Amino acid sequence: MLLAVRYKNSNFTLSKSKIRRMQLNKTYFVTFILCFLIFQSACSQIKSNKISSAAERFSEYQSILKGKNVAIVANQASLVGEQHLVDFLFSKNIKLVKIFSPEHGFRGKADAGEKVKGGIDSKTKLPIVSLYGKHKKPFPEDLRGIELVIFDLQDVGVRFYTYLSTLHYMMEACAENNIPLIVLDRPNPNAHYIDGPVLEDDCESFVGLHPVPIVYGMTIGEYGKMINGEKWLNNGIQCDLTVIPCENWTRNSVYQLPVKPSPNLPNFQSIQLYPSLCFFEGTVVSAGRGTDFPFQAYGHPLLSRTKFEYKPRSIAGASKNPKFKGQICGGEDLRLIDVENLREKKQLDLSFLLNAYSDLNGKTKFFNSFFEKLAGTKQLRQQIIHGKSENQIRNSWQQGLDEFKIVRKKYLIYPDLK
Repeated sequence: MLLAVRYKNSNFTLSKSKIRRMQLNKTYFVTFILCFLIFQSACSQIKSNKISSAAERFSEYQSILKGKNVAIVANQASLVGEQHLVDFLFSKNIKLVKIFSPEHGFRGKADAGEKVKGGIDSKTKLPIVSLYGKHKKPFPEDLRGIELVIFDLQDVGVRFYTYLSTLHYMMEACAENNIPLIVLDRPNPNAHYIDGPVLEDDCESFVGLHPVPIVYGMTIGEYGKMINGEKWLNNGIQCDLTVIPCENWTRNSVYQLPVKPSPNLPNFQSIQLYPSLCFFEGTVVSAGRGTDFPFQAYGHPLLSRTKFEYKPRSIAGASKNPKFKGQICGGEDLRLIDVENLREKKQLDLSFLLNAYSDLNGKTKFFNSFFEKLAGTKQLRQQIIHGKSENQIRNSWQQGLDEFKIVRKKYLIYPDLK
């Protein structure tokens, strides 16, 4: 059957099938437009919820830097997208005059504890001052002519990670020399819980300067505010401190670091296990240094608990002289642990330490003098020696944790844990 249709004084004929095809095409077109709009909206939502470090939020701190002689505390993780912050600031005509580097160096290629020398950055020709070894705190001459310091280091939320001490000493030097300091905040990948013994005064060292637990649930910017507010700097002085916050980050965010924060924390698994495994640095047990999976395994030549074995080797820029270099270590492969289950527990895992001690007790001397500095207390060694259970050990931490949480709450920039 044919239909005659008049359109602008012209006659043409349509069949029902043609009309039906036109209707279907119209439906497809409308559906396509709706799907496109939904997709575009979803992409915009994803983009708007993207976690941004403070360094990426240049408009928030640009005006503070303008026209000033600026020094920067940075390393390989100080990035703006894929560009190093130093290069980024140069492109924005910020007058950078000096670089301060923490443990592992400016490019992050030095082993833990290795002496790092200053020098000249080959790319920017800026002088580099190392803040490690005997020169942990800038001298007045290091800061001469500097009008502002930027601090941008990626923390992992653990007390014995030395970048906290670098922050402390830089804040102290800035306060003594009347120089403002800006902390460009970064997400803390271990901010989803608070746990461990609170550091005691007689256990202070470069791997722990403040009365905080091993895992403290704060960003490095919040931590800087706490150092200032609690007057932990020398003689109670305070730094002219500004913290530029991250955007769209929460303490429960699963944040994958774009680069290694230090040579022996190569991935998310190692960063999540680090608070529990670093105890082994104060014992005879290897924490996997000298392998491709540091802080994702532990072992010892006399450990017989599992059939897993590895042989530490020298790795330039990460572990030049690891424990048991060239020896076969029996141990446990923690790469097999489901990291999501680990995060859900929201606590240190003491079972690794307790199991290793139980296995090696009587075979070899287990602890060394570094253990108390890492633990932050003399009590933990004695609790392990006397066979205390994990629950008994944890209960001994509780009062200190409760008191710390009251102090911590005053300095939070982002919503607290629920």
